[in-house]
Amino acid sequence: MTALYSIGLGVGTQNAKGEWLEVFFPQPLLNPASAISECISSALDYEGGNQALSLSTEQLELIAEKLTAAGELELSQLARTLKASKRPLVAVLLAEDAAPVSVPEGYLKLHLISHRLVKPHGTKLTGLFGVLPNVAWTNMGAIDIAELPARQLQARLEGKVLSVDCVDKFPKMTNYVVPTGVRIAHTARVRLGAHIGEGTTIMHEGFVNFNAGTLGTSMIEGRISAGVVVGEGSDLGGGCSTMGTLSGGGNIVISVGKESLIGANAGIGIPLGDRCIVESGLYITAGTKVALLDDQNQEVQVLKARELAGKHDLLFRRNSMSGRVECKTNKSAIALNEELHANN
Repeated sequence: MTALYSIGLGVGTQNAKGEWLEVFFPQPLLNPASAISECISSALDYEGGNQALSLSTEQLELIAEKLTAAGELELSQLARTLKASKRPLVAVLLAEDAAPVSVPEGYLKLHLISHRLVKPHGTKLTGLFGVLPNVAWTNMGAIDIAELPARQLQARLEGKVLSVDCVDKFPKMTNYVVPTGVRIAHTARVRLGAHIGEGTTIMHEGFVNFNAGTLGTSMIEGRISAGVVVGEGSDLGGGCSTMGTLSGGGNIVISVGKESLIGANAGIGIPLGDRCIVESGLYITAGTKVALLDDQNQEVQVLKARELAGKHDLLFRRNSMSGRVECKTNKSAIALNEELHANN
C-alpha cells in the first residue's frame, strides 16, 4: 500500500448529536513504518484518502494482534489500553498532508506539532478555525456550548460545581502534551498546537498560540502569536508582542532569529534576524520609518522597516531626543543564563 503521512489512535468527546468536540492522541505517528500502516489499515478495511474512522473494541483487538505479530509492541499495548475506554474512540489515517476537514484530523495535526514531530508551518492547517467547534473547557471535560446550561444545572443538583475554565476552539496544550525539558508557569497560556522547544521557559505572562513557538532554549515572557517561530537562544521580554498571521500580519510569516531580544513591552511586525535587539517599548511595524546609522551614529539613509526584515545583527532603538526610530549594528549577542534554563 501507499505510505501514510500520519496515523493516530485517539479517545475523545462527542456532543449529544454525536459530533466530535475534541480528541486526545497519546501516540501520534508521522510517516509511520509500513508495517504499522499495513496492520492498522487492514484491520479497519481502510481504502485510502484522509479518513477519521470510529473504532470498536473488536477492531482495537484486531489491531493489537496484528501489531504484536509485526513486533510493534508499544503501539499494540496502546490499542489494548484503549479498549477499556468509556468514551468514543477514533482512528485517523492521513494519506497526505492536506487541510483538515474534520475535528479528529485537526486535532491529530495539532498533536503532531506539540509532540515536536513537525515544526510550525510544517503541516497544512488551512481552514482549521472553521473545522474546530467552540467548546466550553471545564473541570468535567469538553462540553458543547448548547449543552452547557443543562450540565451546569445537573452538576448543582448533584451537589457539585461545574467550573468553566475557558470557552475557546483550542484547549491548553498541557492537557494533551507535556514536552520534555520545558517550564511553563501558567499552562492555560499555551494552546494545543504550540511547539515548545527543549529548554524553553515560559513565564506567567508568556503566551504561545497554535502553529507557533520556539525551536530550542528560549525565555518567553511575551506573546508568540499564531504562526510566529522563535529561534534558539532568544528572549521575549515581559509584555512584548509578535504580530501573527491572524492579528494583522497578513501572509507574512513573522519570526525571531537566534540569540535575539525583544525588550519589555516592545513588539515586531517584521521577521527579525539573528542577534537582533528591539529596545523596550519600541514596536516596529513593516511601515515604520527607520534611520540607519553608521559607526559614528551618523544617518546613512531612511527606509521602511520591511526593508530590514530578516537582516542579522541589528539594534533597533528610539532616539530619546528626536523620537525617531534608529537602527545600527548590534555588536553584543544575547546569551541566556544556562542555569535558569536547565529544565531537566
